[in-house]
Amino acid sequence: MEYLDTDSVRLSNDENSVIIIDQTKLPSETVYLSLNTAEEIFDAIKLLKVRGAPAIGICAGYAVYVLAKQMRANSKDELVSRVQKIAEYLGSSRPTAVNLNAALSRMTNTLCNAQGNVCELLEILKAEAVAIHEEDIAMCRRIAKYGLTLVKSGDGILTHCNAGALATSRYGTGLGALLLGKEKGYDFKVYVDETRPLLQGARLTAFELDRAGIDVTLVCDNMAGYLMSKGYINAVFVGCDRVAVNGDTANKIGTLSAAVLAKHFCVPFYVFCPSTTIDYSIPDGNAIPIEMRNGEEIRSMFCKRSIAPDVKCLNPAFDVTPAELITAIVTDRGICRPPYTASLSSLIC
Repeated sequence: MEYLDTDSVRLSNDENSVIIIDQTKLPSETVYLSLNTAEEIFDAIKLLKVRGAPAIGICAGYAVYVLAKQMRANSKDELVSRVQKIAEYLGSSRPTAVNLNAALSRMTNTLCNAQGNVCELLEILKAEAVAIHEEDIAMCRRIAKYGLTLVKSGDGILTHCNAGALATSRYGTGLGALLLGKEKGYDFKVYVDETRPLLQGARLTAFELDRAGIDVTLVCDNMAGYLMSKGYINAVFVGCDRVAVNGDTANKIGTLSAAVLAKHFCVPFYVFCPSTTIDYSIPDGNAIPIEMRNGEEIRSMFCKRSIAPDVKCLNPAFDVTPAELITAIVTDRGICRPPYTASLSSLIC
C-alpha cells in the first residue's frame, strides 16, 4: 500500500458499495470494508471506522449515490423523498464535523435541482459524489503548498489527532505540508501526541508518517509542555472538524490544551482545513455541537480488561480552541490570519 496512492474512501468498481479502510483496525491490520446498506454506513461513521471530517464527507457523497441506486424509485419525487430521509439519518451519526451534513446537503440539493428520468438523475448523483472526492484531493494539495511556506527543513512539529490521508484524501490537511515537504527533500522531526482516548495519533498519524519515511516520535499527550520548554517544537500543526466565523475551531479533545501551551511558550499554532470546513452559519465556538461518546472508550478501549474502576466517565470527542490562540488557519484558498471574522469571510468573495 503506497501512502499517497491510498484512498481511505472510494466507490467500488461495480458502484454498488462504498469501500473504506477500517481505521479501527490500524495499524496492526489494513482491512477494507464494503458498505452496502444505510445501517452499515451509519455504523461505520459512528464507530469511527471512517473518520476525519473530509473523509466522512466523501463517504457521505458516495453513500447517497449507492443507496439511491437501491431505491428502485419510479419518479424524481419518489427518489428525492427517499434520499432526503437517508440524508437525515446519516447526518445524525456524528454532529460536530461540518463536512458530513455539507456533503449530504450538496447531494440532495443537486438531486432536487436536476432534471431527467431516474436513471439520468442517478448518473448526476454519481458525478456529484466523484466531484466531492476529486475536489478534496485538489484541496489537500493546495493546503499542503500553503502550509509548507510556514516551516523550514529541520523544524520540529507537534501534531494532535490525525489529519493525514486517512482522514481526508491523499495528502491530508494537517499532515499535508509534512508529506509534501518530504517529497521536496525537507527533513522534519514530527512529535505525535497519542491523542486519547481513541489513540488516533498513536495508531494512525504515527503509522502514516512512518510509512512516508518521516522522522516521527510518539509522545504522551501530557508531554507537549515539556517538549516546548526544551525547544523541540517550532510549530504545532492540527486539523479540525469545524471552524466558526470568528475563527474558533473544534478539533479532537486535547487540542485546546496544546494551543494554551503553545501560546505560553510562543510556539506558532496552525490549524489546517478545507474551506468547506468553515461554518459561516455560526458566529463562534459556543455554537459548535460537541459530540459526547461512550465512557468505555476511556476505561477499556484497546485493552483486554478495564484499566479503571467502575466510575463515571466524561468523554467529549472534541474541544474548541478560541481564535485568539490560533496563529493562522491554513485553507485551500490561502492562509487566514487574525482578525478571522474578516479573513475567513474574504474566502467566499
